[in-house]
Amino acid sequence: MRVLLADTFPEQFLPEMERLGFECESRPELSGAELAEALGGVQVLLVRSTPVTAGAIDAADELAWIIRAGAGYNTIDCQAASRRAIWVSNVPRQNAIAVAELAMGLMLAVDRRIPDNVTAIRQNEWRKGEFSRARGLHGRTLGIVGMGQIGFEVAKRARAFGLKLVTVEKPRTFEALDRMRKLGVGTVSGLEELFSVSDIVSLHAPSTPQTTGMVSADLLARMKPGAWLINTARADLVDEEALLEAVDRQDLWVGIDVFSGEGEAASGAGDSKLASHPHVYITHHIGASTRQAQHAIAAEVVRMLADFAQGKVRNVVNLGALSPAGTYLTIRHIDRVGVLSGVLTSIKSSGLNVQHMTNQVFSGAGTAVAVVQVQGEVSDAMVAELEGLPYILGVTAYPSGPLE
Repeated sequence: MRVLLADTFPEQFLPEMERLGFECESRPELSGAELAEALGGVQVLLVRSTPVTAGAIDAADELAWIIRAGAGYNTIDCQAASRRAIWVSNVPRQNAIAVAELAMGLMLAVDRRIPDNVTAIRQNEWRKGEFSRARGLHGRTLGIVGMGQIGFEVAKRARAFGLKLVTVEKPRTFEALDRMRKLGVGTVSGLEELFSVSDIVSLHAPSTPQTTGMVSADLLARMKPGAWLINTARADLVDEEALLEAVDRQDLWVGIDVFSGEGEAASGAGDSKLASHPHVYITHHIGASTRQAQHAIAAEVVRMLADFAQGKVRNVVNLGALSPAGTYLTIRHIDRVGVLSGVLTSIKSSGLNVQHMTNQVFSGAGTAVAVVQVQGEVSDAMVAELEGLPYILGVTAYPSGPLE
């Protein structure tokens, strides 16, 4: 099975991928039309920042799986992949430490004005009086927008600096609530309150239709004079025109790793209205670009490929939600060739669509159990028909709920 690596990938992990039976081709220079041309005969595409367009996907004749070696996947046309029944997976959580470290670095850079210090010294300017007015991090309030893995890693580091931590109240798992309790993360009613009470706001939310432009002029107007906004998540979370106005109006300070107009290549042109403002410190979208993070991501990709070789695809982001209105059929049967074919033929004749199916074989017993979720109601007559098929031991039908 051919794997095309259309971005840089730690070379020491390639032999392990090849030991799993994958034929790896490293072409980090590919993009646009060249990527589309290179996808012929490729079953798995691995990318980091390289965009995967509908044109490239449509040009691929055997592509089955696209892996984004990172958490975000907005550079991949997931709808085009779905139309071709191609899985799209991300590699979440592995870059959390690196992004959290950069977020803390930007906070320290803003507080101590580290970039301006360095520039002044390099220009033979001694301005100690100007640069000795830092307020420090200890005792200030940090509002974390997005308490996922990165948000928790930021909270761990921020707590060590003595920051007070808050996030937005929302339904969470017991595990997440327990972690928040141990880290001392409090909650507020909504984004409006979070922006109002925080001295520093750090963004760690994903890019979705609901979060695009989330940091609006209204939210920015609620920030305290002199407060800081840190964005190591996605550029489109922030209304940049409104941010520029707020920076001047409210004396805000900004540390960002993502911005509209940033370059896609490792070097080249980048354009941002924010970059020239003295209250804005910008880095080159390097949040996940540490050796530790890239090795963690690469190791997880290898584990995902090992699972794929065993028929399991993990971290898929473009699967549709299963309808809660349906029926589970639990079918206990003798493990024989053609049994499930007969079951599916019977379901088809009833006009029901199969949404999800598993089949597990019992150890040493020659039996198995299939669980089939179908869209719609199953009649008693259909259950009786299934039970009458050869090698069927029993059938149970019950209404389904959404699958986890």
